[in-house]
Amino acid sequence: MAQFLLRTSARCATSSFPSSSRVAFRLMSDTKQYSNILTSTPEAGVGLITLNRPKALNALSSPLFAELNEALADFDADDSIGAIVLTGSDRAFAAGADIKEMKDKKFSDVYKNRFLENWTTMTHLRKPLIAAVSGYALGGGCELALMCDIILASPTAVFGQPEINLGIIPGGGGSQRLARAIGKSRTMEMVLTGRNVTAQEADKWGMVSKIVGEGEGVVVKEAVDLAKNIASKGQIAVQAGKEVVNAAYELTLAEGLRFERRLFHALFATKDQKEGMAAFVEKRKANFSNL
Repeated sequence: MAQFLLRTSARCATSSFPSSSRVAFRLMSDTKQYSNILTSTPEAGVGLITLNRPKALNALSSPLFAELNEALADFDADDSIGAIVLTGSDRAFAAGADIKEMKDKKFSDVYKNRFLENWTTMTHLRKPLIAAVSGYALGGGCELALMCDIILASPTAVFGQPEINLGIIPGGGGSQRLARAIGKSRTMEMVLTGRNVTAQEADKWGMVSKIVGEGEGVVVKEAVDLAKNIASKGQIAVQAGKEVVNAAYELTLAEGLRFERRLFHALFATKDQKEGMAAFVEKRKANFSNL
């Protein structure tokens, strides 16, 4: 895959990385150059997508989401990529859906055209998706983070579903995914009052995996390191692991246990299972072939 260095320029200055580290990230030259996002491969096996609407605090417009879905699909289909990181800027992961785009829409328009329905496309990815959240993750930005498999938060992260202040409710899954992550009472409070919650509250409630250290770009670095770790495992087992955890939200306990056991059994048909267990017995590092 042809690659070239991501130079420090006006375009990349909107990235969440400090200038000293931006040049280390390589853009994928054989993919489309997007208007609202940046794509790169910072480490072997890791795809990185950076939301890039700095003047709008990365507000989630329809064009941005179309590009995001396309880039995610490309990484998901790329056999060299084992995990994906999604981030915004240091100031805002995404400050919400684009209100300017929505304010004049009518019921017939949003209903007939299935407005926001394509947001759920990303939940069907086979590969793990990690959100690196810094600054505002409000409304659609909070929902976008919740659609990821793992959320890492900087100490400055702020989560919220403020749609009630606009005369509407969450429309991108916030009420449903929050209820599953933090329970009914806390979700009711967030949805009905529009109150924002800090990274510390989100961590206490189990909404995020962890809070990383302070500093610009730290949350992205931690997310990339985590993605690199995941990408070093056998892809078949990783994807099966993601599938069984997600199934826990849809199945009864008995059905989920049965489903988990069937996928566990199925992995004994892979070369990676043979290699992984042989490496353990032989006290060496496994060399997975993803077969």
